[in-house]
Amino acid sequence: MRIEHGIAGLREQLAAWRAAGERIALVPTMGNLHEGHLALVDEARRQAGRVVVSIFVNPLQFGEGEDFDGYPRTLETDCRQLEARGADLVFAPSVAEMYPDGARPLTRVTVAGISEGLCGGSRLGHFDGVATVVSKLFNIVQPDLAVFGKKDYQQLQVIRRMVRDLNMPLCIIGLDTVREPDGLAMSSRNGYLSPAERDRASALNRILAEAVARIRAGERDWMALESWGRQALNEAGFETDYFEVRRREDLARAQEDDRELIVLAAAWLGRARLIDNLEV
Repeated sequence: MRIEHGIAGLREQLAAWRAAGERIALVPTMGNLHEGHLALVDEARRQAGRVVVSIFVNPLQFGEGEDFDGYPRTLETDCRQLEARGADLVFAPSVAEMYPDGARPLTRVTVAGISEGLCGGSRLGHFDGVATVVSKLFNIVQPDLAVFGKKDYQQLQVIRRMVRDLNMPLCIIGLDTVREPDGLAMSSRNGYLSPAERDRASALNRILAEAVARIRAGERDWMALESWGRQALNEAGFETDYFEVRRREDLARAQEDDRELIVLAAAWLGRARLIDNLEV
């Protein structure tokens, strides 16, 4: 497995693969990898002959007071895991390599509408940072496809909209959330949980599942269901950010006759801001 820190070296290898007619997949990550990330690599391997994994902690998507400086950097361990899963190349650039003129001011990509509300409402500017760095990675790698997890569902839909609106020539694949045995969605931020918090954390998925069951049983009062979800999370020891029922395709507010739905939640448990969702 090859490790590249510079764009020039990465492009040299990519050019050789393209000349040989290879299909290239990209898996963008911020490192500190877990089984959820590695499942994305497995899917990329099924879809393409060559797999590139980017590892870059992107300062643009961290807001004031968020954990950019403390976010775990575990490149050596990550690379060992990726090599074992069959990745062909790891692109691990520095901030200076990605933003040679500094992160601000900078040309930015904004995906209006779908990036607003939910995580975009509580993390102002977050999805501008995500869309900007992902568009840069797509331009640098020029993959045939890219694989993202559905745990960050709003992020996935922002990227799909960006690709569609800007006519980017690649396919976006969304992979189902990988979970711990008790249902907790795998996340790098689970490492922030104390043992006692970890014991309570699975309640997030359990409460989402109960909301889905109530919808399938015929409940259509979305405001009442959302209020119940927030209260249930708070009673389980979380500090709830949001608990909402949205239309799956565009994340617009659900209407009574909508059938393709998703229930999304974000809540703090100690230092960890956990997010999860379930499709209906």
